[in-house]
Amino acid sequence: MVLAQDLGQDLLSLREVLEQLYLEMVPLSQRLMGVGQGLAGFAALLHISIRVWRHLSRAEGVDVYPLLRPFAIGLCIAFFPAFMGLVNGILSPTVAATNAMVEDSQTAIEVLLEKKREAVKQTIPWQIYVGEGGEGDRDLWYRYTYKDEDPSEEGLLQGIGNDIKFAMAKTAYGFRNGVKEWMSEILELLFQAAALCIDTLRTFQLVVLTILGPLVFGLSVFEGFHHTLTVWLARYINIFLWLPVANIFGSIIGRIQQKMLLIDLAQIQVMGDTMFDRTHLAYQIFLIIGIVGYFTVPSVANYIVHSSDGSVFGVRVTQMFSSTAERAVVVSSSGLSMARDSFGDAASSMGQGMAQQVSNSPYFNDQQGFRAGKGRNSE
Repeated sequence: MVLAQDLGQDLLSLREVLEQLYLEMVPLSQRLMGVGQGLAGFAALLHISIRVWRHLSRAEGVDVYPLLRPFAIGLCIAFFPAFMGLVNGILSPTVAATNAMVEDSQTAIEVLLEKKREAVKQTIPWQIYVGEGGEGDRDLWYRYTYKDEDPSEEGLLQGIGNDIKFAMAKTAYGFRNGVKEWMSEILELLFQAAALCIDTLRTFQLVVLTILGPLVFGLSVFEGFHHTLTVWLARYINIFLWLPVANIFGSIIGRIQQKMLLIDLAQIQVMGDTMFDRTHLAYQIFLIIGIVGYFTVPSVANYIVHSSDGSVFGVRVTQMFSSTAERAVVVSSSGLSMARDSFGDAASSMGQGMAQQVSNSPYFNDQQGFRAGKGRNSE
């Protein structure tokens, strides 16, 4: 556990290095401030011109409030470092609060570890197999193994046999405690490494988003790209919250470690030693779950602030093409129906005209008269 605590202090210093790296890289965003201002100015000119022309063409009053958006974005680009300082200042209390949770958990763990070390030193097995010098106490082992016997009274062969027994018992004691500690140390190492991995990826992505921020702000002035500003801000907040979520994971695992240390202290007081039982196995399983849980931190942060990938520009383009296609279908359908109606009217009028012409023809009149006269003669 001592190695894990030292590693935790080293990782804490590495986190401070990452924070310093972020502060040093943020001024690089000033190199894109000019580009962002140029894009924002050009987009603002187009935006205002189109809006004003649209109102004038409809003989309407010019709505000034929507025209202020490009100017507000331009001010944010001009004072982008101050804007990022405001955003970080609003979000920083979440990091400070969760860091306090982790520090409280680590302080409690250090206190319990110190109590455990002192309690272990008071146990008979530790005094026999370890001792202050680390070599153990063979005479004390002999007295506890052979009740009421003096180590000076053993013979040569008996002494050799007892030396072998003592060495084997000492090795077994060290192996039993060493395996338990090494398993915990390895899992603690992986746990801290997963936390550092999440923090490193978070810092890198925040640096990239910050440097490209002025460019995103400039593009967001263009019509159809307004969503880029909200998506950028949502992603920045989402990634910023990775560290608070990871700290909460670490605080949960730290609380579990406190419970396991309390169980160890209870075992030492009752049995004089700690045993690798189901509770210790459960702690190892919890550490494994914590390691896996660290890689779900982005998903958990996405539950808090969802950075949507949906593109409003794409949706608008899709709607535009869909409406155009629908209009084309409607126009085509109406044209076909009109053509069908016109041909139908022409056919009906043509049929009526031919029928009228036939009925007025002299041939058919003579034929009708001939049939009528023939009928009277037959009567």
